[in-house]
This record gives sequence, structure tokens and C-alpha cells, in this order.
Amino acid sequence: MVSVHPRVSGYLGRALSLELSAVQQYMTQACLADQWGEAEAAGRFRHETVEELQHAERLVQRMLQLGLAPGASQLKPISHAPDLEGLLRLDAVLEVDLIEHYAEAVRFCEAIADTDNRDFFAALWQEESNHGQELQEWLATLPSAAALAKPHHATF
Repeated sequence: MVSVHPRVSGYLGRALSLELSAVQQYMTQACLADQWGEAEAAGRFRHETVEELQHAERLVQRMLQLGLAPGASQLKPISHAPDLEGLLRLDAVLEVDLIEHYAEAVRFCEAIADTDNRDFFAALWQEESNHGQELQEWLATLPSAAALAKPHHATF
């Protein structure tokens, strides 16, 4: 069994919690978008759900490789908004949390010369950074909230 620094173990566990929180949020948003008649947005949210689930799976695999028991200690509550723009703004906040978490994990692994875990976290950081950019680009294509003629309201 590989010796794992306790903080690296903590970064892995927290990352799993954040990724599963994202899965929960995107899955809920896909259902909301369906209810609002926004089929394209629902499809995109479903795609995001799968991507975040794949990240969670990679984290579980990594934890098992290191001899750690996978466990998401705390899921964030689902954030909701009355319209698509609001949902995307909330998603951007969640993605920033992931990006910052992975960046912190990379810095720590560099400080302790743990190149294997640094590379693992760096790959996730890059993917989440790209995802955050894609969310910003999607958000930029939407009319502003003030220009929306009929805002959609969350049903939960």
C-alpha cells in the first residue's frame, strides 16, 4: 500500500464531495430545464452530469489505488434559480470552487514533491478550467435576465 499524506487524502475526499455535488446539481437542472421546455439546455446539463460523474469515478479509482476508502463527506445543497441564466451563474460558482480546490491540491502536492498526485489533480484542474470557460461562453450567448420576456420559475 502506498503511503499517502493525510492532506492529499483530504483533497481527494473533498474533491469527491464537490464532484458529486456537481452531479446532483446538473442532474436537477436537467430536469428543471425539461420542465421549462428548454430541451437543448436539458441535454447540455445531462452532458455536464456525465462529465462530473466521470470525474467522481476517477477520484474513487485514485482513492482505491492509494488504499483509501472513498467517501464524500459533505455534499453541497442544490442551488436553484428562476431561469437558465441564473442556473448558469450558480454553476459558474460551483466550477470556481472545483477549480480553486484542484489548484490548491496541485500546489500542496508540488510542495511535498508528490508528482503522481500533482499530475492527477492537475489533469482535473485543467478539465474543470475548460469546463468553467465553456459555462462562461454559454452564459454569454443568453439574453440578459432583464431582457427575458417571461422568466421561468423553479418548481422545487
